[in-house]
Amino acid sequence: MLKVGVPEMIDRALHAHLPQDVHIEVLPAEMQHPVDIDFWIVPPYPKPAEAMWQQLRGVRVAQSVLAGVDWLLRLVPREVTVCDARGVHDISTAEWAVTATLASLKYLPLYGQVQRAAEWKRRSEATAHFARVHGDDRSYYPPVMLEDLHGKRVLIVGYGSIGSKIEQLMQPFGVQVDRIARTAREGVASIDQLPALLPQADVIVLIVPLTEETRGLIGAPQLAAMKQGALLVNAARGPVVDTDALIAALETGHIRAAIDVTDPEPLPDGHPLWSAPNLILTPHVGGSSPQFMARAIQLAGQQIRRMQAGEPLENIVTGDY
Repeated sequence: MLKVGVPEMIDRALHAHLPQDVHIEVLPAEMQHPVDIDFWIVPPYPKPAEAMWQQLRGVRVAQSVLAGVDWLLRLVPREVTVCDARGVHDISTAEWAVTATLASLKYLPLYGQVQRAAEWKRRSEATAHFARVHGDDRSYYPPVMLEDLHGKRVLIVGYGSIGSKIEQLMQPFGVQVDRIARTAREGVASIDQLPALLPQADVIVLIVPLTEETRGLIGAPQLAAMKQGALLVNAARGPVVDTDALIAALETGHIRAAIDVTDPEPLPDGHPLWSAPNLILTPHVGGSSPQFMARAIQLAGQQIRRMQAGEPLENIVTGDY
């Protein structure tokens, strides 16, 4: 009988999505003795997963509940088959990306500050520029005009399942979409076309995995190449963007940004990103929703059935991811 390791943190009601003819081993966060399993459903957080791995034996498949598995690839040896959870974050992450884009273009965080200050800012009284003025200690600058997403040119860098969902949600707004992936295909440019497409984009959405190729993909030269006032949306991984270069570009008002990921992460107290102008920052919550774990365990159940039947697994991660 196939032995499946399920973290204790996963609601037992979700075990119903797993096959009935397997042995389920519930794995506590602090395992006191070694456990033999064939199929490991990996906890979503690196530290608990690392501690758990030290007590696991015989693992043949490590099934992530996340789409990103960069840290998991470093944790387990090559003989263990690693599968990501591609697809489980598509809806929630795409909705975050569109929400962050609209919130930035409509200046909602700034007007939230205006509301808390109980100040009614008419257009004639509002400041025309989003960027802070050096030496002025006011923390908000309502714009004269809000911006439309309609008619904007959107560049999606990392056109996989989440990128495709982002385009689907943005299309009703009447945007023009350019697409970039690691390798070119019909309607999708290769990553080496990034320098040509960056200067044309009004909104740049990053949704690439973290690899040696994508680490530092957006640095000072790429930020400088963006349009004045362009919006950078990072729903990928923090190290995809050079943090110091991003802060500099935000401080000058050259670009705006909305980010769900940072480098370092978690972001420490006092880090300049916390107070950077022209920035919306959320603490890596874009992929979370009440339905997320149910979708992940449903996927794991499908994978276990394939393994039982001797069929190829899906979402196997190979090479440099």
